[in-house]
Amino acid sequence: MIVRVLPVLLTLALAGCGAAGSASSGGRLNVVAAENSWGSIAAQVGGDRVHVTSIVHKPGADPHQYEPTAADARDMAESQLAIVNGVGYDPWAPKLIDANPDGSRVVINAGDVAGVKSGGNPHLWYSPGVVHKMIDSMTAAYKKLDPRHAGYYDTQRTHFRTNALARYDSLIAGIRARYAGTPVGASESIFEPLAQSLGLRLLTPASFLNAVSEGAEPTAGDKAEADKQVTQRQIRVWVFNGQNATPDVQRLTSEARAHDIPVATITETLTPEGATFQRWQVAQLQELERALAQGTGK
Repeated sequence: MIVRVLPVLLTLALAGCGAAGSASSGGRLNVVAAENSWGSIAAQVGGDRVHVTSIVHKPGADPHQYEPTAADARDMAESQLAIVNGVGYDPWAPKLIDANPDGSRVVINAGDVAGVKSGGNPHLWYSPGVVHKMIDSMTAAYKKLDPRHAGYYDTQRTHFRTNALARYDSLIAGIRARYAGTPVGASESIFEPLAQSLGLRLLTPASFLNAVSEGAEPTAGDKAEADKQVTQRQIRVWVFNGQNATPDVQRLTSEARAHDIPVATITETLTPEGATFQRWQVAQLQELERALAQGTGK
């Protein structure tokens, strides 16, 4: 995959983009998130003390292949806090940051926060543990950039965790308690972190999951194994990314339905557009919970 960032950087070099790290209107901290999964959380933790711009925010947009615009580069250049996913998921984002260096800018890399190295699973917002670590990292960054309002950010963090994420955390704990060990299948590696957190037994070959996630062709052996798991009903639920329905995924999804295996859908980015992180995740967890109940009879 080739991400064409250079034209944007050249445009900025010629046109200029103002002072890096400049404050947004109203004295709020200027925050730019590469993806709206992290941007939604950043906005809620920061409250009315921050202005958050998410670069990738359209449902169905592929952050892997996103091509930044000059406006994206200007936004990043003016950021006081930049939030990127890392782990090779958004390689264009660090390039935008490096194009306009600013020693006072704080950068949060979710991969670094999670301790996931290059080559690991980059879908970190599907790991509840990482989500909570990122909340702490965002709070610490806000307090560093705006120490006069440190107490406000601590209050926002507590409120977000105990109120906004209450249903999210409750669903995760409930699904794990009731369905841990249940064999499931999935279309790609985006589901791996959540499956692990829920204690589900993901049977689909890892190489199949990774191939679909990376836009590659799964091997014939992996396809055969995934097909067997469905047709022999070795799995109780099939989970697929509705924003990446390749021919193989469509075939397996149809086979799952034909063999009375409940199907649950997840997406790469916030859906519908404008949804909060927790609204998006809760809806998906509820759908998954219903599928598990149907598939296991529990």
